[in-house]
Amino acid sequence: MTLHIETHGHGPLPLVLIHGWAMHGGVFAPLVEALATQCTMYVVDLPGHGHSRGCGLPLEPRACARAIAAATPPAAWLGWSLGGLVALTAALELPAQVRALAMLCATPKFVRTADWPHGSDATLVHQLATDLETDYHATLERFLALEAMGSADPRAELRRLRGEVFSRGEPDLRVLQEGIRVLEDSDLRGRLPQLAPPNAWLAGHRDRLVPPAAMQWSAEQARGRFDAIAHAGHAPFIGHADALARALQPLLAQCAEDLPA
Repeated sequence: MTLHIETHGHGPLPLVLIHGWAMHGGVFAPLVEALATQCTMYVVDLPGHGHSRGCGLPLEPRACARAIAAATPPAAWLGWSLGGLVALTAALELPAQVRALAMLCATPKFVRTADWPHGSDATLVHQLATDLETDYHATLERFLALEAMGSADPRAELRRLRGEVFSRGEPDLRVLQEGIRVLEDSDLRGRLPQLAPPNAWLAGHRDRLVPPAAMQWSAEQARGRFDAIAHAGHAPFIGHADALARALQPLLAQCAEDLPA
């Protein structure tokens, strides 16, 4: 089975959207609606997620980036959370394919270490991996609660995320475990100065999983632009899609300048 990618919108700017761990491309529906007249969007279901559940690809950033690049035209890429590691890998290794990079609540290193105070607790991430084996649904529920934490209306956001996560079937346990390993092991901080495409780092001001300070630091290293969506948590496209679309405008304008006349 091939990677499932849906096309939405009818605008002149091509935009690839890549979701985070345990979710699928359908979660971007509010943002897709907000950008429908400006962009033609290629909305990805990562391997093992959504309609790509039967795809045999590993959930590994380089493999995913190459598969997406092979199936889409040169475009701006937006990666949310774990999807940001896929988009960042593509921007670093396939710059001709990635005209611009938007990192949404995503950083080059997810786990906190002695030299990276902005990451998530390594014990929490390791516990997620362990708990997947014993209580799959409860583990996903805890992670969704972490994603909703800090938003202006966490209960409403959690209801929306809970409704989305299984709306295209259950994510494959194998790739969920692979995704945890990606979050534990990835560290692209040293490569940020090498980024060639224009880039923007868009945080949720109340995000408790990916601190805005981590994204501001990353933007400085990559010579990119940083912005924080007021009142938003880890999933700004829920409840703040219009504000997120506005925050994307400077990057999309740069991308539009490069379109063929």
